[in-house]
Amino acid sequence: MKRVHCLYRVSTKRQVNNSGDNDIPMQHTACHEFANRNGWTITREFYEKGISGHKVSADDRDSVKDLRKAAEKGEFDILLVYMFDRIGRKEDETPIVVKWFASNGIEVWSVTEGEQRFDTHTDNLLNFIRYWQADGESQKTSMRVKESMDQMTARGEYTGGVTPFGYTTVPSGRVNKQGKEVMELVIDSSEAPIVKMIFEKTVRDGYGSYRVAVLLNEKGIKTHNGSVFRSNSVNRILKNKTYCGYYVSGDITSPHIPRLQIIDENTFTLAQEILEQRSAKNDEKTQIARTTKGKTLMSGNIYCGHCGSIMHATSCLDIYTRKDGSRYEKRRQQYICSKKGRNKNACEGQSVYAATKIDGAMLTIVRNYLKMIEVTPKSVALEKRYQTKIADLKIQERETLQEKKILEESLTSLTAEISKSLNGDSTFTPDVLSNAINNAKKEMQKIEEKLAQLNYEINNSQGSMKKLDHFYDQYTKWASEFNDETPEGRKMIICQLIHEVKVSKGYELEIIVDMNYEQFLAFAP
Repeated sequence: MKRVHCLYRVSTKRQVNNSGDNDIPMQHTACHEFANRNGWTITREFYEKGISGHKVSADDRDSVKDLRKAAEKGEFDILLVYMFDRIGRKEDETPIVVKWFASNGIEVWSVTEGEQRFDTHTDNLLNFIRYWQADGESQKTSMRVKESMDQMTARGEYTGGVTPFGYTTVPSGRVNKQGKEVMELVIDSSEAPIVKMIFEKTVRDGYGSYRVAVLLNEKGIKTHNGSVFRSNSVNRILKNKTYCGYYVSGDITSPHIPRLQIIDENTFTLAQEILEQRSAKNDEKTQIARTTKGKTLMSGNIYCGHCGSIMHATSCLDIYTRKDGSRYEKRRQQYICSKKGRNKNACEGQSVYAATKIDGAMLTIVRNYLKMIEVTPKSVALEKRYQTKIADLKIQERETLQEKKILEESLTSLTAEISKSLNGDSTFTPDVLSNAINNAKKEMQKIEEKLAQLNYEINNSQGSMKKLDHFYDQYTKWASEFNDETPEGRKMIICQLIHEVKVSKGYELEIIVDMNYEQFLAFAP
């Protein structure tokens, strides 16, 4: 008697058979009946719940990996599915997966389509065509769902999903095509102030997500599901553009919905920049300090002017006895060249710099910068800055379009090799081609997203001027508030104003101002 392993792929909403028993998926019932008619014994069943055979590679699907292992051990004779597209819908991968089972002595059967054989050239071609069609159907279904969601988003309609912290859902008074009442998102007046605090602590005081989570937990604030806050839950809040008053579905953003706005867009943008820099690898240069808890002013964006290594803030304790017998004890803050301090290179600079000297000099320089911007003509500065930005964006667009053209040519060549490879006429193996095509598609998606963003920024002149206007207003605001700011607030102002500081022997400082503010200074009298 032949041993059968079954593979089921079911959606998160379980299918119902004709008897109305919603505990047994329809595929399960059909496969068992088919096996009984043929005198087969089902020895093991694999369920994939909510996994897309079109989007997820076979190498990333546990059930397919387990089935391959079982096949190699000779544990079963037949792989049975309800329909062949249950195995997958990737045109450049699934035919190869099915053929692998067949070449390893496993019969591949479908309840509705019979056995998939590979005895002739025609069998190979039909196998490829079947999954090419399945891939196309998946793409059409995905496109229809996405188009519907995008249209709803573009109209400013709520499409459901997890309710973000700071909001709640209420009945809208409308019903959908299924007769169910449609919900709409509204601000939760008790949670909105907490959202504002999270952004303020991140942008103004430089709190990291872990530190924000600790603060929220100390205050006894819980997430929507009653759990404590963690770094990832704080980051989800900081990255959600709904707080600016927009619904977002993929690359579609709704018109501005004032009733949903909790955070202004400039604060949101700055929060994204902070998150991006802090997620950089430790050996990458960052402008925003990874933490503002320390006592030094420049930790995070100060570097050795000789070897380029980051300077780490540390402290030492001076202790000695005075002539009168009294004990002197004082802790000194200092900056240390990270590589020279560990003897990792032949840096010619100092190992240690007194933080009081560097921080004192930087305070004087920053105050002078802030005074200069107060007398800078706003209209002239904004116009010049805008023209420079647009020119830079157009250069980036041309370079990205060239990258896209090269990648399109590569994809065309790789796709043409698929049918040759299946017939043994290509120098490339099917696996190599499959991986290459998948990687190329991922790169193409990144390029498309980049082009869309560049195009939006180039054509959105009003938004660009508004953003530049924000930088100018932010600059003048810093000028009026800097002296009264908390130490943490001063650090964040300096981090945003100063891109990088290099210190060399004799405490020589090279200061690179952030590009968003550099040209404002250039027009100062």
